Amino acid sequence: MAVRIRMQRRGSKKKPFYAVVAADSRMPRDGRFLEKLGTYDPRLETDGLNLNMDRVNHWIGMGAQPSDPLAKLLKSKEPSA
Repeated sequence: MAVRIRMQRRGSKKKPFYAVVAADSRMPRDGRFLEKLGTYDPRLETDGLNLNMDRVNHWIGMGAQPSDPLAKLLKSKEPSA
């Protein structure tokens, strides 16, 4: 089973809100998922990404691949060294 970490669209029309989930890559975008890892609200001026990084790192360690848009958000969330 190929696991992807991706965003599920929530919210109403013109008011997007996303749930960050670990899901089987064969499932639809807003379909069944394995675990909810956090949320992302692009309308907030501050960082709208709220993630349980322990669980994200666990899934990545198990071989899950983040989607392209989520990979960019994760890269911006990393603390600068």
